[in-house]
Amino acid sequence: MQVRATMRIPPSLCLSCRGAKMLCGLTFCPISVNRIVVPKMKNVQGNSLSGSSPPSVFVGRYGYPKIRIYPSTPPEHGDTGIYESTREWMNMPMEDFLSMRLSLVRGGMDIRVGDAASPDRLLQEIQLMALSQKPVEVDMVFEKNLSASDVVLDDHLPPMGPSAPIRRIQVDTASPGKDVEKVYGDTDLKAGEAMRYLYSSGIDVSRISKILSIGAVGEGKARRVVPTRWSITAVDKNISDTLVERVKDYQQIDKFMAFVRPTPGNLFMGILTPSNWIYEWGESWFPGSTWNQWGKEAFVEIDDEGYYGRKDYPGIGGCYYSARLAVAEKFVGMRRSGGAITWREIYPSFNLPVGVWYVRENMRLMFSGKPEIFDTLDEAVNYLSGFMEVDPSRWLSGSKVYPAIRYNNLDRFFRI
Repeated sequence: MQVRATMRIPPSLCLSCRGAKMLCGLTFCPISVNRIVVPKMKNVQGNSLSGSSPPSVFVGRYGYPKIRIYPSTPPEHGDTGIYESTREWMNMPMEDFLSMRLSLVRGGMDIRVGDAASPDRLLQEIQLMALSQKPVEVDMVFEKNLSASDVVLDDHLPPMGPSAPIRRIQVDTASPGKDVEKVYGDTDLKAGEAMRYLYSSGIDVSRISKILSIGAVGEGKARRVVPTRWSITAVDKNISDTLVERVKDYQQIDKFMAFVRPTPGNLFMGILTPSNWIYEWGESWFPGSTWNQWGKEAFVEIDDEGYYGRKDYPGIGGCYYSARLAVAEKFVGMRRSGGAITWREIYPSFNLPVGVWYVRENMRLMFSGKPEIFDTLDEAVNYLSGFMEVDPSRWLSGSKVYPAIRYNNLDRFFRI
């Protein structure tokens, strides 16, 4: 299985760099990733695989309501929990992260989404595996050899490795924990209530989205398997909706709080505003980055909402709700209310999609830092402009929240 960059890299650059200096400008070295992944995949013998699943299950979306579900495991045994731990991924070099995730082998099985209401033995085995709070020993037999070209690289989902149709799976005893076991066994509890209960019990949204995805929550006959891409956004939105409503009851902050987090290939920025709830998420993709491969200038896109939220799905995608969750968590942690302007710049070196978890975790880390405090919005913007590569005027011209707060014209947002 080969991992390739989507840009041409002169061989002379690789010889000078040797994976140490990142002279190509990428945030990862494709050669280093391959050197780690290929030996791991040699442990897959023929059409069978034994390993410790983190646990990991991926649910596809094509062909809905008939879709494919993929229980997954790396070809290794032991504590593989880090394979599904988004918080720990933040401390890993990009090569190690990609090498790890691309060695998750998936066994695919066709199901109908409604099968979750009355799962057969095979689907129930997969559900119990996915519910476990610890790695689970898994043995899989495939219908044919793995397809190394069938990997998952998606802006919503973490990367995942090759797959093949599954013939048989055997799962050791799983340990879901009492809170997860409670919602799994309660067939009168609605899915939204189950998500909120799990979050209040200290279970992170990445695990909650997996539990929702495999159809393990909700009213009995209404239980459905949910494509992973949809379940991630559903959980981010559901939990952040709940937190935002709680935030509205708190006292407002009295100053503008500016945060910034530079990371390899990215810049995350945020301003918390002394106002009622109002929110925007903006992205600027530079030429050569994942979604602007052939452009000649940075593309800026912004979506927003007012006091009562929004009724349609944001065109900017699921990152909108991942960042919104981090904002809401920050306000709840402070026991204060306000609004938020949040922006992200994505540079040419960042040209491989890794999933919305990357936004959520970076925004969480950004808000955990100490902010710069300002009396005016323009002072806060001017502070952030010292870090930006995009001209500040491009951000401001596309923003609806900035002029609404700057000129105290918030009424139209609060009447939505």
